[in-house]
This record gives sequence, structure tokens and C-alpha cells, in this order.
Amino acid sequence: MKSYRIRSVAGVWLVITLTALTALTAAAQHTRTVSGTVLDARNNPVPGAIVYLKNVRTRAMRTYIADDHGRFVFHALAANTDYNLHAAFHGKAGSERMISSFDSRRRIHMDLKIPR
Repeated sequence: MKSYRIRSVAGVWLVITLTALTALTAAAQHTRTVSGTVLDARNNPVPGAIVYLKNVRTRAMRTYIADDHGRFVFHALAANTDYNLHAAFHGKAGSERMISSFDSRRRIHMDLKIPR
């Protein structure tokens, strides 16, 4: 009987330990940052351009208005998610760029072009 109790306690302890390790692993998944500059056809920065970031799976959209130097940044992006990114200014939009979940970089620099 004592042997059965010891095995039960050991089994419970093993389940608790594995659950805790799984939670720690999930929490350790890194996020990433995407930044860059919005440029026109002559490679000049485009201040005030709107940068669109779309989660491919959920279709949730985030936007950022480029600063005075045409720069943008998106923080805390899930590493296991694909994103589409493009910029627009005064009705003109640049081509869409993809950020793949297979890209393991934590900091991604991606300049965006807008035709003028």
C-alpha cells in the first residue's frame, strides 16, 4: 500500500513539473520588432506615410504614421505569425512585403517604397 502511495505522489509531482515546464517554454517564446523607413521613388524619406501591418491569420491590422524622417516601428510581434506590410501616402500604395514566421530574426529592418 505504501508503494502505491509513493507512486501516486511521484506521478502527481511529474504532472505538475511537466505542466510548469510547458508554461515556461510558452512564456519564453520571443517576440520581434519590425522597423524601417518609407521611401519614395528617388529614395527620399516620406514623412507622414501610413504603414499597414496585417496579421495574415487573424487579419488584424495595425498602423503607424511614419515620423519626420519616414521611419516606422512595430514592437511585440508574435514570432510564430506571418505578417503583410505596406505603406501608403496620398492615395498611392507601395507593394506588399511579407514577414514570415520562418524568419527567426528578433529585429527585422525593412524599408518600404511608395511610387510618386
